[in-house]
Amino acid sequence: MAFELPDLPYAHDALADLGMSRETMEYHHDLHHKAYVDNGNKLIAGTEWEGKSLEDVVRGTYQKGAVAQNGIFNNASQHWNHCQFWEMMGPGKSAMPSELEARISDAFGSVEKFKEEFSAAGAGQFGSGWCWLVVDTDGALKVTKTENGVNPLCFGQTALLGCDVWEHSYYIDFRNKRPAYLSNFLDHLVNWENVAARLSHA
Repeated sequence: MAFELPDLPYAHDALADLGMSRETMEYHHDLHHKAYVDNGNKLIAGTEWEGKSLEDVVRGTYQKGAVAQNGIFNNASQHWNHCQFWEMMGPGKSAMPSELEARISDAFGSVEKFKEEFSAAGAGQFGSGWCWLVVDTDGALKVTKTENGVNPLCFGQTALLGCDVWEHSYYIDFRNKRPAYLSNFLDHLVNWENVAARLSHA
């Protein structure tokens, strides 16, 4: 099936008061994400991956240990990553459901300790990439970071929360202050109900 750019689940300016401006959303969703969709469709046309699900394309084209991934993977994975990213955020401050809070506290010691570890992973990712809260293959909650477009699907993990630390995600609003962007993401932008729903289905 052809990749399709999803509509944002909220207006372009819905997160503006929370630290992610309309300009950022227009560049990030309408230009960057659209480019992954368009380029991915061109690259898979006429290949064995044409007609496959997005998840199958990501898993099937990932090259373990490769210094640089292939073009199909890069565009498919970034398409998948961004589809998740838009859903993981939302307007209005979302309270963390009690079951999710309990699981995070059990895994990391406290919600604050989790936030510290998640922020450190994102701030410590050299160059472009993502930081994640995942359910690992052993069922444990873990914080990870990945380079470029690599994501938890590549390792058999379930993504509960991901934050884009490519510069296009934060430079308009935060310039080079990635730690401030990550802190704002966790405190104001995350849709914790979405995270909790992902955990319940993991």
